[in-house]
Amino acid sequence: MALLVQKYGGSSVSDVAAIRRVAQRIVDTHRAGHDVAVVVSAMGDTTDELLDLATEISPGPPPEREMDMLLTAGERISMALLAMAIEHLGVPARSFTGEQAGMRTDSSHGRARLLDVTPDRVRATLRGGGVAIVAGFQGISEEEDVTTLGRGGSDTTAVALAAALDADVCEIYTDVDGLYTADPRIVPSAARVTRITIEETLEMAAHGAKILHLRAVEYARRFTVPIHVRSSFSDQEGTWILVGRPLTSALEDTMEDPLISGIAHDKSLGKVTAVGIPDRPGAAAKVVGAVAAVDVSIDMIVQNVSTSHQGTSDISFTIPEEDGVRAVAAVRALQHEMGFADVLYTSHIGKLSLVGAGLRSNPHVAARLFGALADAGVNIEMISTSEIRISVITDQQRLEEAVRAVHTAFHLDAEAEAVVYGGSGR
Repeated sequence: MALLVQKYGGSSVSDVAAIRRVAQRIVDTHRAGHDVAVVVSAMGDTTDELLDLATEISPGPPPEREMDMLLTAGERISMALLAMAIEHLGVPARSFTGEQAGMRTDSSHGRARLLDVTPDRVRATLRGGGVAIVAGFQGISEEEDVTTLGRGGSDTTAVALAAALDADVCEIYTDVDGLYTADPRIVPSAARVTRITIEETLEMAAHGAKILHLRAVEYARRFTVPIHVRSSFSDQEGTWILVGRPLTSALEDTMEDPLISGIAHDKSLGKVTAVGIPDRPGAAAKVVGAVAAVDVSIDMIVQNVSTSHQGTSDISFTIPEEDGVRAVAAVRALQHEMGFADVLYTSHIGKLSLVGAGLRSNPHVAARLFGALADAGVNIEMISTSEIRISVITDQQRLEEAVRAVHTAFHLDAEAEAVVYGGSGR
């Protein structure tokens, strides 16, 4: 008997038939003798539809507090319907909002961070022999306002709940059979990864892989929560994400870890360049500090000697494309004080990241990566590396072609095509 936390994404509960199928899976798990707590996302495209409604009502930026009130409605609908479906199958079930489940957050609407998780009512339901269903993606602030955790936040809700309950595993159900060596929607020959380290998963999530929310992976590493990513549309075993907590012997094997675990890609980046910055100590710190002050995360940074102004340098960095306006304004505000020539912004930047524990000890990986991109005629604009990752910035229009070329160059192609059951990736 185990305590399981199961999370079902929007594609898994997209309509009544899907909800009934998920309910049956939960009931089967419960009747097998396991305690089950469930985290659920909004049905299908409900969140996007709510966003569209908000845009129709308020063409300008809507109040963030009210947006959180609106967007959390989707998960509340899902949790109530799923509870009804489980009850109909003869198993008691109780649904809980993020607040009722003890998800306490800060007050950053739209991107709140969890401060504490006290799932007392969830525990009580499990002790009573029922299934507890929690609305993902949401919590309550210290000011008693409803908050949301950002896109993909239901993953974080599930992992945090698993940590608070000391669950044996957190199962993330999606519309593919686990993690793949690349996005199977653009690389149909991508191979399923049976196991991967939490560090590699962090790199994949941080650099564009959409299957898991980055903060969920960070939370799992911090609290050593084992994660099993699998499909709600099949019974196939998925991908085990390995953390410090040992797994059962059946999940261990003696195979050497593969050289490359996967290829992540990201189309949602922009690039800011401060041109002609006087080459003196502290210049880069001022620029980066100004961007951080407006709450914009910087990904890759390159500083080099300016080609247009002697004794100066250019600083380029990539950011989420949605933050481009704020980042450019923050840097431009320094232009007069620091005396640099200009601020340039490029949207539609693409990033490809090669991830694998084997990168630590293999000196030929970078050469093969760059050779594959050269053979495909894809130009590299920026390069960043870590012990287990190499990332390159390319033209967004060539990014998918680049991913396929690199995937083939590293012999990652599988014989059979990957199956995508739903289409959304969550």
